[in-house]
Amino acid sequence: MTVPSTMTAIIIRAPGGPEVLVPEQRPVPQPGEGEVLVKVAAAGVNRPDVMQRQGLYPPPKGATDIPGLEIAGEVAALGPGVTRWKVGDRVMALVVGGGYAQDCLAHESHCLSVPPGLSMTEAAAIPETFFTVWHNVFERGGLKAGETLLVHGGSSGIGTAAIQLAHETGARVITTAGSAEKCEACRTLGADLAINYKTEDFVAATKGATGGKGADVILDIVGGDYIERNYEAAGVEGRIVQIAFQGSPKATVDFRRIMLKRLTHTGSVLRSRPVADKAAIARGVEQHVLPLIATAKVRPVLDSTFPLAQASAAHARMEASAHIGKIVLTV
Repeated sequence: MTVPSTMTAIIIRAPGGPEVLVPEQRPVPQPGEGEVLVKVAAAGVNRPDVMQRQGLYPPPKGATDIPGLEIAGEVAALGPGVTRWKVGDRVMALVVGGGYAQDCLAHESHCLSVPPGLSMTEAAAIPETFFTVWHNVFERGGLKAGETLLVHGGSSGIGTAAIQLAHETGARVITTAGSAEKCEACRTLGADLAINYKTEDFVAATKGATGGKGADVILDIVGGDYIERNYEAAGVEGRIVQIAFQGSPKATVDFRRIMLKRLTHTGSVLRSRPVADKAAIARGVEQHVLPLIATAKVRPVLDSTFPLAQASAAHARMEASAHIGKIVLTV
């Protein structure tokens, strides 16, 4: 495969609204030790990309300033020491940045084979989302068959993945979403109960649906006043896993519930984790999640696709919160 010397990438001209995302010619990056260069076919759009564009989530030290945390495409070149892949392999990868471009670097251990029958567009909707859900709901939250998961934002990319994986694991799934249409989409994916948070109290609804017991695991993307309400909605020995703050990262909370119910409140971010951590999560996804995707028991839910040059329109759709599932850029 011939690797060109320049590529089109979407850059953030200055912190601001979707219009600051503009195409620019950049040199094609060279893969270093343990890295592969991927000719990008599609790239997932995620909330952290929006935050980076707004100037609220700078890339880690040494990472590219080009946004984009997950890609799918073909391996175009190998860095020194790469043994896992060869040129031409179809891969999807979690990347530290650079996804909104025609070419992108990925660590070989953060790439997964694209299952047969899965389009590149679908594959690009998997890494950031399914790595996050697998690690937080199952590895950190320890969700097991027969337990109840409460997932906030059920119609988001994260939510649609969490509902399906929990349902396939044999857990009961309760979710919150912001409209009747979104609640219906969550039920279609396997949610046992979908709560419209604009018209219903999720604490009362969760307790009602569990005979007063509460949820065993809560996956939260909101923060703010949801933190105390999650403690109320959780059952004894409940695990609350924080993965984002769409509300405030600060809250006033009565912590006695942690002692009375023996709760665990944990959380994580992916992007700044060491290479080995992300490689371990990738192996977990490969072992437990990819077989479910390969047999179509679980699928990435696609909301819409936009050409790479229209990244600003993709961000505008995400910020309008009209989407159900994933927004993907096609290259």
